[in-house]
Amino acid sequence: MKVIVDAFGGDNAPLEILKGCAEAVAEYGVHIILVGSRQKIETVANENNIILYRMEIVDTQDIITMDDDPQDIMKSKSQSSMAEGLRLLREGKGDAFISAGNSGALNVGATLIVKRIKGIKRCAFAPVIPTNKGCFMLIDGGANVECRPEMLQQFGFMGSIYMEKVMKVQNPKVALVNVGVEEHKGGPFQIEAFERLKKSSINFIGNIEARNIPEGDADVVVTDGFTGNIILKLYEGVASFLMNKIKNTFFKNTKNKVAALMMFSDIKALRKELDYNEHGGAPIIGISKPVFKAHGSAVAKTFKNAIRLTISYVETHVIDEISSAVISKSHEEPLVDADLQGRKKPELKPRD
Repeated sequence: MKVIVDAFGGDNAPLEILKGCAEAVAEYGVHIILVGSRQKIETVANENNIILYRMEIVDTQDIITMDDDPQDIMKSKSQSSMAEGLRLLREGKGDAFISAGNSGALNVGATLIVKRIKGIKRCAFAPVIPTNKGCFMLIDGGANVECRPEMLQQFGFMGSIYMEKVMKVQNPKVALVNVGVEEHKGGPFQIEAFERLKKSSINFIGNIEARNIPEGDADVVVTDGFTGNIILKLYEGVASFLMNKIKNTFFKNTKNKVAALMMFSDIKALRKELDYNEHGGAPIIGISKPVFKAHGSAVAKTFKNAIRLTISYVETHVIDEISSAVISKSHEEPLVDADLQGRKKPELKPRD
């Protein structure tokens, strides 16, 4: 398998990206295409004794920073490492593309360069997050600040396929984020999204409140990108907060330090479970070829795990499954792009 990597995406590029790629090559036998300044990549590799085994370099000088406008990927930054990597994916030069760079730019570039699956209205960030019962997918995790109800319906459908094929969850339970579990809760947007999800062929279990998400009541948690990104970052922040509290408690006195030694393996396992670096990032579901968003602060371990998840994403043919389902169920409104059907977009009335 050949994975295209934006060598200059993220806060710790290119060093941590190169280290993560080297670890992935050694562990998974993957072939890497590094996109970015050849001179800088080779200099950093030589200075840090990183062997670029099974890695080729596509030279490009420009990069997209976290401060750039997302639309720049199609304008002033069209020759950046991210844009060039997406073009290589579109042209079939690799099996997947990974970047830890600007999320908005990656979303725009993936949509306009690689293109969405036909019939899918919006792509979505879809991180997989631990719970008390295993894990769940949050979709959308931040790609679409504003959504329409039919988009959430498609998010539930795509997330269900991913959790079944990649995470091996049988008949995934899909829930809609809301302020209460009753069907009438929320505004017109949530109520219409509920009705659409309820009528679809997925295993929709209804609304879910934020406090029940960590319990693992649902395998796929559906929401708009604004709400989803807040949930994602709060989840990560609380996990970090709790681990620091546990650490401070165990180092408080000698008695607690002895207790910590007795529980060391369990604490280590808990820390690994809650560490976002173990999960790598998230696929951008809905794009016609595999695009993966790694954490912006990715270190070597994060990026290696992002490559591992990307390999699973490719090998389980999730995109083919989504595409085939859209075609085979084109009579069902949830899966069909309303624009393609010539239908008017639904108007959302303001809340009373």
